[in-house]
Amino acid sequence: MCLGIPGRVVDCPTGADLGRVEVAGVVREINVSLLDGPFVPGEYVLIHSGFALERMSAERAADAYAFFGVDL
Repeated sequence: MCLGIPGRVVDCPTGADLGRVEVAGVVREINVSLLDGPFVPGEYVLIHSGFALERMSAERAADAYAFFGVDL
């Protein structure tokens, strides 16, 4: 079983492979090269092993955080 967690994009320069993403209050660099940009600060991505795998709505992110017992 794989576990993906939602993260909120903080910033990601156009054309960059790495973007800064916040997960539960912690900002870290995530590889976004598997998805088409540009990325907009505030949007959510699903992260697994340091890679953004898909974009997700704020509602889906909130549902996932609720499942883990974390407030969005």
